Amino acid sequence: MTPAKSPQTMKPATAAKKLGIYLPASPQEFQDNDVTRAEFNELQQNPPEWLAELRRNGPHPRPVVAQKLGISIGGLARGGVTEPLTTPEITALLQEPPAWLVAERSTHAAVRKQDLITKNLHAEKDDQ
Repeated sequence: MTPAKSPQTMKPATAAKKLGIYLPASPQEFQDNDVTRAEFNELQQNPPEWLAELRRNGPHPRPVVAQKLGISIGGLARGGVTEPLTTPEITALLQEPPAWLVAERSTHAAVRKQDLITKNLHAEKDDQ
């Protein structure tokens, strides 16, 4: 006889990362307890108000801030952004971008363009 399987769980930090939220801004109950796969799926499919609010207004974790600004996470560090930003703060940066943001967006666009060229070259080689 095999023992009953325990449900698969993930640490709160992992769940927060997968949900795209900043863990310290989440409710204490979420921060203190592991999340089962079923609970995680429920959070994704039917987000509670606190999760919807965090996704909408933040504060947002670095990967989300970088994505919303159109730059890399390293670009955030080079720009001196070390703290999580809220949606209004991100909007303000986009409306009146500082010089570092303009430069980082240009650099990020160039890197993505080069990556696409490289990817297409590799795809052509694979097709031959």
